[in-house]
Amino acid sequence: MNAKVLIIEDELELGELVQLYLSKDGIDSDIAVSAEAGFENMSDTAYDLITLDINLPGMDGFEFLQKLRQKSEIPVLILSAREGDEDIVLGLGMGADEFVNKPFAPKVLVARIRALLRRVRSDLDHSASSSIIFDSFNLSPEGYHLEKNGERIILSTKEFEVLRFLVQNPGTAFSPDDIYQAVWGQEFGDISTVAVYIQRIRKKIEEDPSNPEYILTIHGRGYIFNERKLKDES
Repeated sequence: MNAKVLIIEDELELGELVQLYLSKDGIDSDIAVSAEAGFENMSDTAYDLITLDINLPGMDGFEFLQKLRQKSEIPVLILSAREGDEDIVLGLGMGADEFVNKPFAPKVLVARIRALLRRVRSDLDHSASSSIIFDSFNLSPEGYHLEKNGERIILSTKEFEVLRFLVQNPGTAFSPDDIYQAVWGQEFGDISTVAVYIQRIRKKIEEDPSNPEYILTIHGRGYIFNERKLKDES
């Protein structure tokens, strides 16, 4: 994916880790170790997205976001080690687009960044439909809506979110831990829950759930959405 990301992170090693994973995904990036340095970078370079740490020296992430939104609508994904829903509510209320808790799996973060870039670009292109089509299925990521040949398939909220996460990141294998963190927003929990939800989804979309065509199991790696089934990633 051709994009330029600004990583604002005072922990240089963590910033470099994120940069490495973005590079593996074909995404170029720069690192700024403070909010002030971030603004300096932006004065010289056009970015498609910013990952923003909250706990920064000097100007913190919230202050940076507040000032940024006075002049720019660039997508912002907040990274925070703080616990509590109030930070999520505050960050989103100030104009952040996504919120990821630390510690995080780098692969999941890159998937979130990729999905956010895709969503923003779709909006900018004024696409007539944001649907994702695979075979006879039509999935509306924002509308929590799945149809097959025009007929609605009923999914629970979490079933839909698991399916959406995999469909929006086709061809990439995610471990149950990755999926649990991405969908449930937690690093620790009952990871067996993921397998239960995968089986539920397969029963609703696969002709033969025991021999799936869409959500495949890659032994030792996790689950992957079969990108050959994807017709349109608008």
